[in-house]
Amino acid sequence: MNPSLPFFVLATLSVFSALMVVLSRKPVHSVLYLIFCFFTIGGHYLLLNAQFLFAVHIIVYAGAIMVLFLFTLMFINMNKELEPHKTNLLKGAATVAAGCLLLVMVGVTKGAESLAANSNRTDVGTVANLGKALYGQYLLPFELISILLLAAMVGAVLLGKKSVE
Repeated sequence: MNPSLPFFVLATLSVFSALMVVLSRKPVHSVLYLIFCFFTIGGHYLLLNAQFLFAVHIIVYAGAIMVLFLFTLMFINMNKELEPHKTNLLKGAATVAAGCLLLVMVGVTKGAESLAANSNRTDVGTVANLGKALYGQYLLPFELISILLLAAMVGAVLLGKKSVE
């Protein structure tokens, strides 16, 4: 089997689902295609041997963010009669802005081939290496952040507490 076949399958599915997000007429279908797109992008993380990034990506994006999107869609009223119609000038400006964004993205990713060719290590994104770095080299900042979060949590509880008078 060709080793690049899973990449091309996931890439094709990612592009297809991203296009369906934009081209779908119903907002709920767009959100469902976006969830599928997030899973295919997570598959790319697995191909790069970054299991931790895959897990965080699925939990945060496909889990939490998409639930918020669906929750918001259920609360807003999506009547076509009440929706303001866009003028042709506004549509043209949006097309020009999208083209500029495409040019910027192509310019940014122009040197990505040499960056990918130099990264031949297979243990970069593993959970074991993340743990070694977090509890080895970055132990002091990690512990200081935990104390900062504890202080913020105590402050939030004190601010939210009703005063007894």
